[in-house]
Amino acid sequence: MGNRKAFRARHLAAALALLVGFGTACAQTVRTRAELSSSPPTTAAQQIAQPAAASAEARLMETYRLLAQGRGREALQRIEALVRDHPNFQLAQLVYGDLLLAQVQPLQAKGSGAGQLNDAAGKRLEQLRLEANRRLQAFRDRPKDGLIPAQFVELPLSSRHAIAVDVSRSRLYLFENTAQGLRLVSDHYASVGLLGADKRIEGDQRTPLGVYYITSRLDARQLTDFYGAGALPLNYPNEYDRRLGRTGSGIWLHGVPRDSYVRPPQSTDGCVALANPELQAILQTVQPRTTPVVIARSLDWVTRARAEPERRALSNLIEGWRVARSSGDIERLMSFYSPQFASGSRNLSQWRQLVGREMNQAGGRPVNIKDLAILGWRDQNEVLVVTFGEVVEGQRTGVMKRQYWGKEGGLWKIFYEGVIG
Repeated sequence: MGNRKAFRARHLAAALALLVGFGTACAQTVRTRAELSSSPPTTAAQQIAQPAAASAEARLMETYRLLAQGRGREALQRIEALVRDHPNFQLAQLVYGDLLLAQVQPLQAKGSGAGQLNDAAGKRLEQLRLEANRRLQAFRDRPKDGLIPAQFVELPLSSRHAIAVDVSRSRLYLFENTAQGLRLVSDHYASVGLLGADKRIEGDQRTPLGVYYITSRLDARQLTDFYGAGALPLNYPNEYDRRLGRTGSGIWLHGVPRDSYVRPPQSTDGCVALANPELQAILQTVQPRTTPVVIARSLDWVTRARAEPERRALSNLIEGWRVARSSGDIERLMSFYSPQFASGSRNLSQWRQLVGREMNQAGGRPVNIKDLAILGWRDQNEVLVVTFGEVVEGQRTGVMKRQYWGKEGGLWKIFYEGVIG
C-alpha cells in the first residue's frame, strides 16, 4: 500500500511540475471528489479487461469512458497503469494528475488554473487541451464502416494500402486495399504544421494539402533522434503544386524524439508527426511508390455507391485516352492535352513530336494500361492524379506513367505527363 501511495505521489508531483496549477482535460466528466469516491468497489471479475496490446490512445479513451459511466475508481486504476507504461505521454499525465487532485479537493471549472501559469506552461496546457479535444472528437466521430475518402477514386490491388490525413481533426487514417475495396484498419492522432495547412512557400511551417505518394522509407538508423522511429517522405511538391508556384521540400510522415510520446496538434515545420509505436507499425506496413497519401483540411467521406458513378466516368475518360493513344491518330490523341501542357522542358508542341515518334515505333499495336490509380482533388481547381503502367501489346514490360489532369472549360485536359521511376 505504501509503495502505491508513493507512486501516486510521485506522479502527482510530476504532473504538477509539468503544468503548475493545471486545468482539467476531463473536467466535463469529473466534477468533484464525490464522483470518484462514490463509485462502488469492484471485484476483479467486474473490472473490464484491458488488453496489454491496446494502444496508449485506446487506453486513454477507456479512461474517459469509465469516467462517463461514473466508474471513477476503475478510471484511476487505468490511467495509473497508462502513465506507468508511458511516462512521457503528457496528456495521460494531465488526466492522471486531475484524478488524483479530485481525491483531495473539488476540481474547479475548466481553465480556472490557467491564470496561475507562466506563459510557457499556459501555452502547453492549451496544447494539451486541444490534443484531448481532437482525440475525443475522433473517438466520437470515427467514420462508419464502408465509408472512404472521396479522393480515392480508383486504386489497383498493387496499391496495398492508402493513407488519408484530416488536418482539422489531427488524424491519420490507414486503409487496406482489398478486392472489395478500401477498408479502414486503423486511425491515429497526428501533428501537423505549426501555422496549420495549405503550404505555399519554403519555410512557412504549414502542411501541404493535396494528393501525394510515399517515395521511400527511412529507418531510425538513417536519421537523427528528432524523427523518432523513422520517416516516409512524400513527393511534395507534386506537378500541380509546381504549376501553382508552391515551393518547399522535405515533407515527411515521421515519428517524434524518444523523450516524447507525441507532439502538440500544430507543432511541426510542415510534416505529419505520429507517436513512434504507431509510426513504426505504418513503416512496417506500407510500400513506397504505390501508397497514396491524401492530406485534406477536412476529409469528405462517401459510400462506394455514391463514389461509383464518378469512378466509372473517370475510368471511361482514361480508356478514351488509351484508345486514342493506340489509334495512331496524333490529332485525336492531342485533343486530350491542355494548351498549357508541360513536361519538364517540353512544351505541348515538343511533346507532340515525341509522342508521334513513339506511336510510329508502336507500328499500330495497341497500348494497354495496367494498375490504374485515379486520385481526385478539389480546391480552387479540379485535378486528377492518374498513375498506370503503359505496355505496348506484344512487349513484356513497359513504363510507369503519371498524368495530371485539370478541368478547362468543363473538360478534362492533361497538363502534365511523365515517366516515374
